[in-house]
Amino acid sequence: MSSEFSLAASPTPSSPQARSQSATEQPVRCLERLDLLPTELSGASGRNRPPAHLHCQIDAPHDLAAVQLWLAEYQGQTYRTYRKEAERLLLWCWLQRGLPLSSLTREDLVEYQAFLADPQPAKRWCGHGRAPRHSDAWRPFQGPLSPASQQHALRILKGLFQYLHDAGYLLGNPLALMRHKGSRQEAKSVRERYLEQETWQVLVDYLVRLGQEQEAEPARQAQIARWHFLLHFLYLLAPRVHEVAQAKMQDFFYRRGYWWWAVEGKGGKYAEIPAQPELIDALKVYRQHLGLSATEWMQDASPLVRNLRGTEGISANMIYRTMKDLTAEAAAFIEDQAPEMAATLRQASTHWFRHTSITHQADAGVELRYLARNARHSSLATTRLYLHEEDGAWQEQTGRHGLKPLTPE
Repeated sequence: MSSEFSLAASPTPSSPQARSQSATEQPVRCLERLDLLPTELSGASGRNRPPAHLHCQIDAPHDLAAVQLWLAEYQGQTYRTYRKEAERLLLWCWLQRGLPLSSLTREDLVEYQAFLADPQPAKRWCGHGRAPRHSDAWRPFQGPLSPASQQHALRILKGLFQYLHDAGYLLGNPLALMRHKGSRQEAKSVRERYLEQETWQVLVDYLVRLGQEQEAEPARQAQIARWHFLLHFLYLLAPRVHEVAQAKMQDFFYRRGYWWWAVEGKGGKYAEIPAQPELIDALKVYRQHLGLSATEWMQDASPLVRNLRGTEGISANMIYRTMKDLTAEAAAFIEDQAPEMAATLRQASTHWFRHTSITHQADAGVELRYLARNARHSSLATTRLYLHEEDGAWQEQTGRHGLKPLTPE
């Protein structure tokens, strides 16, 4: 938990007008840069707080301290995503509604969802591009959130409120009655955001072609070598991009005749995933390119994916961008022969590779129970979204029914 994420509480200003100025009219900044807030916004006596004599399982004197304890359960990309949503809600509570988080009702959160769809006034809440947190140009939003992003934010906040309720900090979870509306969007994402086998093969063939370049500059050779390993890693293990950035060499280990990949994934959940021999071969080639031993990595705690100099690891954002570079190059190469495939490749991102991996595993006949474990889905319903093996048969059977031409005899 970052020590910067802290509350600047102050005594209540001397007049109602001063209280209003200190909260709902002050500039929107990240939490650690907010001006002093009146104590009634701390949540120490929020309407959703239990009687003082009831036992609370967390030591939190105010709302932000309680949120900090919830965030402390997470790390890495999950922590940053959850902090973003918690910070947005707290800023809205204090600076827009003039309420503590522990006084929010279900109706308040319906209003908050409408705010997510259109953060107004936009000049106050929305910024242009990504500004550093301590910059005056920083804002919690870049613009309205899509329906899918709204649902994602509310699911995270539902988990926050449930944690606070389970801990005895809140009497109830005001989002407990929220209906889950994400299934349709999730299905649409899986259906549209993956590469068909033919398009995938085009990308692979392009990378093979790059590997045959004999006179490439050293930086270009390093880029191609990294692409070669990343394509194996993303396709054969279906990782999330932050998991790639956090991976260490020693995360691959050998046990009872098989290779495995150890990963701490979403929500800090630990898993061990089968690593296929072709992935281990690709890792050996990549290590040789980096000037490392091809086989001695079992005790190597250094980053798995490196910068082009091979000296240090790279961020999730850099991994995202380098794979976008690859798909953009492949798209340009096939533009004239296959413009539709080129358009698909230009849209592809690292998360598309995760969808592609899981979909292609399903197409290859991997059983649902093992597919779910490879994907690390908490629900089989999520994994079933990737099953397309019956589509052709379904179309064929439905095709037996038709409508005769409506033309006069």
